[in-house]
Amino acid sequence: MNIQQIQYVLAVAENKHFEQAAEKCFITQSTLSTMISKFEDEINIKIFDRKKKPVSVTAEGQVIIEQLKIIWKDIEQFTELTKEIKGEVKGTLTISVIPTVAPFLLPLFLQNFAAKFPELIIKVKEQTTGEIIRQIKSRELDIGIISIPVQDKDILELKLYDEPFVFYDAKNKNASKKSIDKIDLSNLCLLEEGHCMRTQVVKLCEIHNKEFASKLNFEYKAGSIDSLLRFVKANKATTLLPYLSVVDLSDEEKSLISNFVAPIPYRTIGLVTHRHFVKKKILEMLQKEIISKTQTKLPHNTITKGEKLYPL
Repeated sequence: MNIQQIQYVLAVAENKHFEQAAEKCFITQSTLSTMISKFEDEINIKIFDRKKKPVSVTAEGQVIIEQLKIIWKDIEQFTELTKEIKGEVKGTLTISVIPTVAPFLLPLFLQNFAAKFPELIIKVKEQTTGEIIRQIKSRELDIGIISIPVQDKDILELKLYDEPFVFYDAKNKNASKKSIDKIDLSNLCLLEEGHCMRTQVVKLCEIHNKEFASKLNFEYKAGSIDSLLRFVKANKATTLLPYLSVVDLSDEEKSLISNFVAPIPYRTIGLVTHRHFVKKKILEMLQKEIISKTQTKLPHNTITKGEKLYPL
């Protein structure tokens, strides 16, 4: 068994086609086929059923391929480790951010951070917490930015900041002049299921023994904070929002926001990676960069006696 054989097997498994896999690996089809056949002979297990079109994976082969994926990730991690030791910052870094954080946090740090590493390709996307954790555990993703803790033995967590929630009331233009200690749930709107922020708001209501009893005769579950805000304003409804999402609102919109009195509900945002992630220096620099860019945006000393809302 060698690294090339592992690469060739995984390429065929992905493309379901020997010729396409060979092109991807920059070798001839006959060379690829021969190398895979030698590998199958060595382990005495047929990985692919070549009689079927497209090529299919045998039941035994599927087990082998899953293990080879793990081995391949370890090889990639080893390569990254050697770069780290030599002080090289290059290659690709994949980052996923939950949708209730991404639009408000990424503009604060991403461009400046990327400029420090011209040889590093940074790929960023939005995903739910569940999908981020799944991809980190399967080593498909390098770093996630989510609400923590997730309390998973395979996940390393690094705190970035605590973010309080505020109450947005589209029908109360004097909201900004007061703080609130009670939540009006008569017209409360939330994000759709799958968003950890929805779970956190529901838990807050449960803590205070509140039940949803909307006066609206229809139900709307938004997929993003932007669409949630649009709906809330159009229907003179209410919602809870994370602090960074309201920083750049107009003065008119800010007049609709109330702050909570103690205990102030808040969430903790952090970086998550696999516990075997090797790009430690990049991770540390990313953490410092985000902390420095958010310190001036978030209120200080407001949640020392707050009510932390957990994501899951």
